[in-house]
Amino acid sequence: MSLFEKHKDILNKSIEALHKRAFFAAYPEHPSPKIYGETADEDGRKKFQGAMGRKFEELLQGDAESWIGVEESPYLQDALNIQYPAYSTETLIENAKKAFHQWRKVDVEDRTGILIESLDRIKERFFEIAYATMHTTGQGYMMAFQASGPHAADRALEAIAVGYEELKRFPSGVIWDKPMGKYNIKLDKEWRAVPKGIGLVIGCSTFPTWNSVPGIYASLITGNPVLVKPHPGAVLPIAIFVAEIQKVLQENGLDPNICQLAVDSYDKMISKDLAEHKDVKVIDFTGNSAFGSYLEKLDGKAVFTEKTGVNSAIIDSVDDVDKVAANLAFSLTLYSGQMCTAPQNFYIPKDGINTPNGKVSFDEFAQKLVDNINGLVDNPKAGPFVLGTIQNKNTCSRVDEAKNIGGKVWLESRSIENPMFKNARISTPVLVEVDAADKEKFSKELFGPIGLLIKTNDTDHSIALAKEMALKHGAISCGAYTNDPQIKEKIADEMALAATPVSFNLVGGIYMNQNAGFSDFHVTGGNPAGNASFTNPEYVVKRFTWVGHREPAKA
Repeated sequence: MSLFEKHKDILNKSIEALHKRAFFAAYPEHPSPKIYGETADEDGRKKFQGAMGRKFEELLQGDAESWIGVEESPYLQDALNIQYPAYSTETLIENAKKAFHQWRKVDVEDRTGILIESLDRIKERFFEIAYATMHTTGQGYMMAFQASGPHAADRALEAIAVGYEELKRFPSGVIWDKPMGKYNIKLDKEWRAVPKGIGLVIGCSTFPTWNSVPGIYASLITGNPVLVKPHPGAVLPIAIFVAEIQKVLQENGLDPNICQLAVDSYDKMISKDLAEHKDVKVIDFTGNSAFGSYLEKLDGKAVFTEKTGVNSAIIDSVDDVDKVAANLAFSLTLYSGQMCTAPQNFYIPKDGINTPNGKVSFDEFAQKLVDNINGLVDNPKAGPFVLGTIQNKNTCSRVDEAKNIGGKVWLESRSIENPMFKNARISTPVLVEVDAADKEKFSKELFGPIGLLIKTNDTDHSIALAKEMALKHGAISCGAYTNDPQIKEKIADEMALAATPVSFNLVGGIYMNQNAGFSDFHVTGGNPAGNASFTNPEYVVKRFTWVGHREPAKA
């Protein structure tokens, strides 16, 4: 049985899910022993621990030119001392050029089977990837397991499914028969989906697999070889993905350099050298807006970016103010606000929020947010695990400085102790009240657990500010609370014009931070927060070109 036949059922289910947009998950998101095996968690932890202080020798890219590794655990605040094989830009490019002409000739069915098989192999390493993610990004265990394992694999599968469907959208050949009266003109026509060339995926430090695998698999399914350039601080999680992809390629008689890991260090980064190389034709990037905008301006390349944005929460009227405050407090606290979808600007009318029991004032709601954040972070069974740790020391400095932004400080950031990791780098959320007239204070992303409480004239003013921030500075998510259908429609319409999805009236166990594969489009590509979307057809079709040939049909 071919790998395509082996995985055809899951492919068909994935394509169906793309169209229905209903819940679909190919990989179970709960680390249950019943699903993954009684010892899977412990085995994964031991594998991760065994990788520390050693060379990562799983890659099949040939002899290393040097060895590089600068990762540090935010939980231990100590180096992992894992070394990865490093290669010059020219070596990586030459290997990819050779692999390109082999990979582009592999038909889409075989490519699909190989790529889904790689995800099956990666599934066996979800726990190892979870611990690798914890100790490079600072995510809590549960998020690290879900985001870097099952959810990332679902996003990869989604890219494969979209790619397969687009590559099969048109026939590969047809006899074109045009009646001309007494005779017909017949042409034999064929169409080829020609990949653009070498793909480059530049990863981020906070979500090293979830943000990278859509681009990796979208380029691979469309026939492009890929160079995976992880953030120097978060290599191991995506290195495991690349290793498994390479193994499946080699097992099927293909060059493992079809997908290569391209590591670097902080003092000698290679992102620009690779991006500017004439043979790199496709670029995927997650990170800061300055570098993302530079990449978007490079000539002759298809560039897909996710950059920074200013996410809003618009509070108009609510059924249960305590549930709303709890939901938003969790959204800001989750992974210490280091999610690209986390709320930052909380727009609250100066006259307060309508509830069934009367108005809740601005100050009352602010205090409820404070109380809910404190209640969460001071809960020893929840706080340390929801917060995780701060990935980058610079984020801690940004959080400390936020109290000096100018305005009433409702909640100062502090540190709490993680019972499992005494040296964990932790900063709890800071909340600062900001005047709506001081736009310069809230018109940029303040990455980390920083919440700005903005007192507006009314809900119309809140909507106008949220829309303005999204249009000028980008936004990836928006939360909104209202019981008024007309206001709800206005928020939906105005934010849609700013290409920003809105999560309405969320309480309980679902948060504006979360995005579901096969259903939610992550980033829209319609505002400055990014020019691409996980995973719409445009995300795939720009990676190849349809080319047609024709000749007179044989009699």
